[in-house]
Amino acid sequence: QVPFVESGGGSVQPGGSLNLSCTASTTIYATAGWYRQAPGKEREFVAYMVRSGRLEYYHNDVKGRFTISKDDAKNTLYLQMNSLTPEDTATYYCNWYPYSGSSWGRGTQVTVSS
Repeated sequence: QVPFVESGGGSVQPGGSLNLSCTASTTIYATAGWYRQAPGKEREFVAYMVRSGRLEYYHNDVKGRFTISKDDAKNTLYLQMNSLTPEDTATYYCNWYPYSGSSWGRGTQVTVSS
């Protein structure tokens, strides 16, 4: 059983916004984050939030545009993405952070194009 199920992706124009959701199969009991993988590229970290919610960290490429948050009552992690650019086009995943295992969800596709 994969630990997280992602949703909320779609196609938007440059400058647009999307809000991704990720529901965990258990309580989000540790640091969790978002990752993305663009075609032909390795999966990369995007943002993470510690269990308490008091600390978050972002990849430099998304800092100031993306915001990670969570709702512990719903076991859900969110990623609000604003000012999207074509370079943000990728499949987005969430998982524990850091994570180097093989248990990944299907992800949710984000496509930014005009």
